Amino acid sequence: MKRMMPYSFSAVILAVVLTACGGGYPPEIEGLIELPKYDKSISQRIIIHKGFVVSYNPEWKVPNWVAYELTADETDGPYGRENHFDFDPSYEGWQADNSDYRNSGWSRGHMVPANHLKWDSSAMKESFYYTNICPQNESLNNHDWKYLENDCCRWANKYGRVYITCGPIIYADHETIGNGKVAVPDYFFKVVLAPVNGTYTGIGFIFKNEAGHHPQDYYVRSIDEIEDITGIDFFSSLPDEEEMNLESTFEAKYWK
Repeated sequence: MKRMMPYSFSAVILAVVLTACGGGYPPEIEGLIELPKYDKSISQRIIIHKGFVVSYNPEWKVPNWVAYELTADETDGPYGRENHFDFDPSYEGWQADNSDYRNSGWSRGHMVPANHLKWDSSAMKESFYYTNICPQNESLNNHDWKYLENDCCRWANKYGRVYITCGPIIYADHETIGNGKVAVPDYFFKVVLAPVNGTYTGIGFIFKNEAGHHPQDYYVRSIDEIEDITGIDFFSSLPDEEEMNLESTFEAKYWK
């Protein structure tokens, strides 16, 4: 797989940003997880919603990445899926709209899935803002990508909470749709971190933006590999040895 467009990244502490979201991070996680922050030459607007943080790219009209915490309690809730896609009122600039996706052949794929936010009606509504949406192959959206979203709920229940960062991988020669020229991702990545036995374990995934029905193992990548492709340093605040072990391999027994 070729590397995406070259970026320069620095980082901001996710725990600080997510204190404005529902729940925030517990004290023991502070300083551990970091959000990618694009260089000033890259288009980015940080938007803080109730249940997640998004780096929105006004040029591509899709998120650069989203990040959030999913707790065991948040995997269930009384609020059902609304299916009402809308503009994000937190950002006044150009966004995608329904007309861009109409007859495009691409579905409106959530980065933060609606079923991870059914614990709060406003959080659920925010998941349908176009700042959280990417053009996604319909089969991928409804099957293998969705199955991983369901697995994240299962892992949150098993470990009490998980921390998720995901987003598109977009090449320089990417396709666009609609009058808004919404960028069509070539791939999607997802990195999941879970607290286990007093430490943390993580796993990464990469999905090509196409139809396909494969077992989960087919998509698994080391976090190191995802860092190489995206340019994101996910866990740089960890001690070097712990970070190296976490990112270079994954322990399958925790993710079965």
